[in-house]
Amino acid sequence: MQTYARVVFGLVVGSALVFSQSGCGGSNSSGLTAATVAAADDAPAAEAVSEPADESEHPANRLASEASPYLRLHAHNPVDWFPWGPEALQKSIDENKPIFLSIGYSSCFWCHVMEREVFENAEIAAYMNEHFVNIKVDREERPDLDDIYMLALQVYLQAVGSPEGGGWPLSIFLTPDGYPIAGGTYFPPEDKPGRAGFPNVLRTVQTIWSTREEEVRGSSEILAAEVRRLSRPPLTLEPMPLHADLVVQATSAVMQQYDPEFGGLDFSPLQPETPKFPVPSRLNLLQSRLRAGHDESVAAALDHSLEAMADGGIYDHLGGGFHRYSTDRRWLVPHFEKMLYDNAQLVAVYSDAYSRTNLDLYRHVAEESVAFVLRELRDTEGAFHSALDAETDGIEGALYVWTRDEIEQLLGSEESPLFAAAYGLEVDQTFEHGLILHRPQSFAETARQLQLPEAVLSERLSDSREALLQVRQQRPALLKDDKVIVAWNGLMISALARAGSILGRPEYIESAEEAALFILARMRDADGRLLHTYCQTRAYLPAYLDDYALLVQSLLDLHQATGDDQWLTAARHLMDDQVSLFWDTAGGGFFYTGRDHELLLARTKEAYDSVMPSGNSVSVLNLVRLAQVTGESSYQELARDTLKTFSPQLARSPGSMPAMAIALSEYIAAYGAEAAPALIAAAPDNPGTATDDASGDDDGELTPLATSMANVMSSMPQYVSTAVYLDRDLLIAGEAARVAIVIDVVDSWHINANPPHPDFVKPTELLLPADSSFALGEVVYPEGEGLMIEGFDEPVVVYEGQVVLHGTIIPSADLAAGETTLSLELRYQACNDRTCTRPLKLILAGNITIGDGTMTPTAINEAIFAVTEPDGAETDGN
Repeated sequence: MQTYARVVFGLVVGSALVFSQSGCGGSNSSGLTAATVAAADDAPAAEAVSEPADESEHPANRLASEASPYLRLHAHNPVDWFPWGPEALQKSIDENKPIFLSIGYSSCFWCHVMEREVFENAEIAAYMNEHFVNIKVDREERPDLDDIYMLALQVYLQAVGSPEGGGWPLSIFLTPDGYPIAGGTYFPPEDKPGRAGFPNVLRTVQTIWSTREEEVRGSSEILAAEVRRLSRPPLTLEPMPLHADLVVQATSAVMQQYDPEFGGLDFSPLQPETPKFPVPSRLNLLQSRLRAGHDESVAAALDHSLEAMADGGIYDHLGGGFHRYSTDRRWLVPHFEKMLYDNAQLVAVYSDAYSRTNLDLYRHVAEESVAFVLRELRDTEGAFHSALDAETDGIEGALYVWTRDEIEQLLGSEESPLFAAAYGLEVDQTFEHGLILHRPQSFAETARQLQLPEAVLSERLSDSREALLQVRQQRPALLKDDKVIVAWNGLMISALARAGSILGRPEYIESAEEAALFILARMRDADGRLLHTYCQTRAYLPAYLDDYALLVQSLLDLHQATGDDQWLTAARHLMDDQVSLFWDTAGGGFFYTGRDHELLLARTKEAYDSVMPSGNSVSVLNLVRLAQVTGESSYQELARDTLKTFSPQLARSPGSMPAMAIALSEYIAAYGAEAAPALIAAAPDNPGTATDDASGDDDGELTPLATSMANVMSSMPQYVSTAVYLDRDLLIAGEAARVAIVIDVVDSWHINANPPHPDFVKPTELLLPADSSFALGEVVYPEGEGLMIEGFDEPVVVYEGQVVLHGTIIPSADLAAGETTLSLELRYQACNDRTCTRPLKLILAGNITIGDGTMTPTAINEAIFAVTEPDGAETDGN
């Protein structure tokens, strides 16, 4: 780590490229009547993405011959763009120029902004062309490159201490070997207060490359090594039994991200106003738990979330379907792009919810979303296109919003007040380009307030929606990305097969069969191998793991819906091909790329869910289904081995792997669980470890406020288990109480001591969130032990095994009596003798009682304070 610090932190680029402006996110409404859908079917569809209108100013570059609609959008930039491939990589090597890699996608708003502001600027382009080899990538065509270099960007930003995260456009500089140097997301065309413009960024990178190339290459190799390490599952210290405790833990982690006020499963009380995503994998986990048995709290959270999304502006109340995500907590203002993968998954979610509840709202949302996809995204040959853009003439959301004058003029003085009341147009909104349709309350409540029968109101609103939709369809059409991607089509085929069966809509199943036949017939190479995408009348690029996994799942769903064995046969053949191409014979589980894939910086193998469920999780579900329907034990063995590979990650970070938790649940339902001890268990001679028994009685048992084996807010492995203990059963506002944090570091790893030595390493640190209603007194950190590490000239002071931190916690004097939540934040960096993780953050939260002045606290956890508290650990909090 010392070399890393000396090189990476010492580079000038570290201070120049550590920011990014708003990028496209990316890690998560009622409906129309049949009359509205029928009217919309006759409206013109969205246009496919095409080149800019003025092609004369700059001649076409290499991207003009690419199939990707996103790449063709850049075909007349003055930038001398290359697609990713041998020509560009060899040019970089031959001329010893760094690579500027720009990754985006066609419906990304900030990608379009950077193109207009930066890549169409002739002066900026000239500098790029002279000093860099410039490569443009469509992330939807090359998710392998996007995964690797997004991880590289995140590693870089963390290394230089930037608070920024990833996003798109992904803008990253590489050595000719493809190793990461530095990067960000969106860069403006000129310097702004607190942030460098892209010309300054270019000059900085060029300067350090031309003057300090050897150092840059050294730091890039270290960054690349960290990317490779993080691209694989972490070290498995001991086998993890396949037990239902892991499923329960994952469900609990997802429920911790539930927003009790506005619904949704992508919420943090520490950052309440960050964007909220629908996160279908988490919705599916809760739904799967309800199929296993009713849980009132889970059902309430799930239904609240589904209803809030269906009522919000994230849902298109005129045309059906969901936008990408909400920019606010209330689901009101969406990021307006519409993606096939979002709508496919949400059709399945709402169909399953209708099957569970028989609520008409869920049925309507599912049917209207299907109508949107069939109308706007279906190819003439039966498959499905990828996305609709968010902007019209550079204005995001312009297609979807209205003014009050427009509504009144179109609907008239009699109908417009009803529509305004039902769709939230009477209240002030913050979106600068117009009013967003949403439902602030149910139609039943609106009907009561308007003193109308609900059926009458519903019919009149249906007519109004139809009239407005007809007008909206005459507005300039959105750009459409007309790529056909196998994985995304697999999701849609599954959704149609399931929705068709649940809702009694055989035409949905027929549409699913047409799409499946297109892929199986048209998206293969000469050897029969599946290809990833189809556009401009040709299929190309070898398919990835999620292409195989999600297509197999869709074929199994078709087999279940139709009973036709052709779908089962096709699923088995593809599953066998997937095993041959992607299976990791040494470590278990499936790689993301096939064994014959292009050699890249890393070959990833992961199970974290992003906007879609991970390929490994879906593969386990497929293998279990195939084992049951065919009776072949090899499928069960592959499912078991995949679960074994990723179960330690599931234990460490359960909230980020809901699809794997579903897969484990299905495996256990089919084959039973392995015997497993409690995930966090007490040892008789170890007073610092949490116990499952929180009774706090007098026999020496301990009562933890909070325990954790993973940070549910992070998708990173944690390497520690943690427990928090207070010295009393309730707190009094304004009075200090003692707190102990017990940290158990896994074998062969250590965390840095506090104070740190050497001083550039990240110390272990206990903090409170900025908006906490508590104060944290002086924290007493124990002395660490010196550890000699290769590359360091002196010992590094570290904590190994178990360590206990002591301090005081003081509730605010004006904190009201009653139950509240105490959250603590533990920051640390874990290392072993070969590598260090990035700095990690663990949130520990537990419910405590604030006494009302008449209540007397009772001492608890005396053993841990008596046995392990060092001299002088008590403080008065001042």
